[in-house]
Amino acid sequence: MTLYHFGNCVALLTPYYFTYKYSGLSEYGAFWKCVQAGGIYIFTQLCKMLVLATFFYSDSSSSSGEFNFFAEIFRCSVDIADLLGFALILSRIPGKGHSKLITAGLGWATAEVILSRGIMLWVGARGTEFSWIYILKCLESNVLLVQHITTATLIWLFTRHDLNKALKPLVSLMLAVTVFKGVWLEGMLHILAIGPWLTVAVKALVAAVIGFCTLHIYSGLAQQIGI
Repeated sequence: MTLYHFGNCVALLTPYYFTYKYSGLSEYGAFWKCVQAGGIYIFTQLCKMLVLATFFYSDSSSSSGEFNFFAEIFRCSVDIADLLGFALILSRIPGKGHSKLITAGLGWATAEVILSRGIMLWVGARGTEFSWIYILKCLESNVLLVQHITTATLIWLFTRHDLNKALKPLVSLMLAVTVFKGVWLEGMLHILAIGPWLTVAVKALVAAVIGFCTLHIYSGLAQQIGI
């Protein structure tokens, strides 16, 4: 039973494989490029941990389950390092078009899944007690895949000089919305006090809306420059 449940959790992560297989990355031999992106993710997270441990203290009220607005603002401000990490990945990975963006987002998301959820799934989902929390974590990982590919695309759009100047503020706004999602989205979910399944659904909806807007801007620019 527990091994079957562990298999279900792993099966929910198959979108990562399908993304790599059917986006054309496997044909370009982008596996090691994804590994490189994952390595930059690890380096970025280590830098963030050092900054958080050095300049920010852990508030006891936030660890008790209460939402600390100011602590979340400080924490999300450190997440700007993620944008720098994505920019570094995009600058080091050769190529153009969607393959470069998917490589950056997929490598980043895969490294995050392995480091933040892999051990939890291997140890917890194989336990004797059944829990839906592991299914929820896998579903949330798929939402993060969409979010990270979207973030990589937004960074790429932000650095483009041939992007319509009228769209530049919109791209900057969506980047800010993505970085500070822990403030406004988590705060809203905490106030509404909705269940875990609906929480994942709301996060998926937000990621889908931002992703659709980003895709619309990207497709227009790609058609303009011919990629």
